[in-house]
Amino acid sequence: MMRIGIAADHGGWELKKELLTSLKIEGYEIKDFGADVYDKDDDYPDFVLPLARAVADGTVERGIALCGSGIGACIAANKVDGARAGMAHEIFSAHQGVEDDNMNIICLGGRVVALHLARELISAFLNAKFRGGGRFQRRLDKIDKLANGKAQL
Repeated sequence: MMRIGIAADHGGWELKKELLTSLKIEGYEIKDFGADVYDKDDDYPDFVLPLARAVADGTVERGIALCGSGIGACIAANKVDGARAGMAHEIFSAHQGVEDDNMNIICLGGRVVALHLARELISAFLNAKFRGGGRFQRRLDKIDKLANGKAQL
């Protein structure tokens, strides 16, 4: 079964607790990057950046990043080379982000996504496969060149 990482600040902490239970029941191997306790003053980069690094270096295959809206977690994760994080609050984006853009981290808002929907989004994300080749790889190559300072669009 796939090894996945999960991280959340206080805004996604409750949702993360619930997701951990259901993901373990489904048989996923989970690496929890915190937060381990609720702290209203914690900061999402402290948890999301280690998750994004683990996804980028292959320690985990995919990641789930949670904060209050999902936006901050997404911004932070995308600062890590090799992380391709995307927001998803509906099913199409959860699987299409992987299929077309090789998204490897899904970002969800703990204050805007209910548990039932979060489970469906994560299932769509984890079961999706990158199509690869052709226009999909060409687009990713352009983004990689920009990120590495080797191209300008």
